[in-house]
Amino acid sequence: MTDTVAMAQVGTAAPRRRRLSAPQGRWLSTCGGLIVVLVILAIIAVHLWPGFDAFTQDLAHARLGPFVDPKHPLGTDVVGRDLLSRVAAGGQTTLLITAAIVLVNFVVGTVLGLLAGFFGGWADNVIALVTDVSLALPAVLLLIALSAIFGPSALLMILVLGFTHWMSFARLARATALSLRSRDFVMAPRMLGASSARIIRTHILPHVLPQMFIVAVTSIGSVILLQAGLDYLGLGIQPPDPTWGGLVLEGQKYMRLSPWQVILPGLAIFLVVGGTTFFSQRFTAESTQPLRKVR
Repeated sequence: MTDTVAMAQVGTAAPRRRRLSAPQGRWLSTCGGLIVVLVILAIIAVHLWPGFDAFTQDLAHARLGPFVDPKHPLGTDVVGRDLLSRVAAGGQTTLLITAAIVLVNFVVGTVLGLLAGFFGGWADNVIALVTDVSLALPAVLLLIALSAIFGPSALLMILVLGFTHWMSFARLARATALSLRSRDFVMAPRMLGASSARIIRTHILPHVLPQMFIVAVTSIGSVILLQAGLDYLGLGIQPPDPTWGGLVLEGQKYMRLSPWQVILPGLAIFLVVGGTTFFSQRFTAESTQPLRKVR
């Protein structure tokens, strides 16, 4: 009987997950942030490099391997374009488009969430309906359909992904505004005749923005992966303009002859996505701590 009880206790304890200690979490977060900063600094440094040229073809130096030619430290592609320059240019494009998508998500989600949470009633119902419709929209299929009509472009990708991935921002903003609108520091200025816009801007928005920042940081990695996947499918920036996903698509055809054409942009995606994931753990861990009571 005791053996059965002991086995049951072991069985129930097995699924428990080991959590990182606070120093380990801070160390991983610091390493992740450092990796992202180093990648961004490397992209900037390559753009300042005198040999930076992401478009000029040189068939006499095609498919050079990494560290073979000092003029092409990371080698060249099948038409002799410098891979270091193309990876850096692709990184600039990828990160700028990612920042634009996250910014659109941030603004749209925060505004709609604040309106729904503060006013409630019909505004909350309408925004909830819009949220449900947006959740039901398949972003990839929508982008394919619009690309067939207007042609693929960076602006189209930003608009589609920006207006179909704001729901997590809106839900958190709504929940925060809903919990704050009945507090004394919100009710007092309302009774004194302050406008709703002033109350939202002065008393509610400062409490919402830190939470929105956390959501924005944690969403960067997923947006980069989604954007790289769409570029790989040919739905984003078109050649010869480089992006990390587009470079992977270009190099896939020559994987056996020059695998570095796939490895280099893939490694860049891995470093940035992994770095942002580790970096965001610090904020998500802090957000799960007990909140201090707002007076």
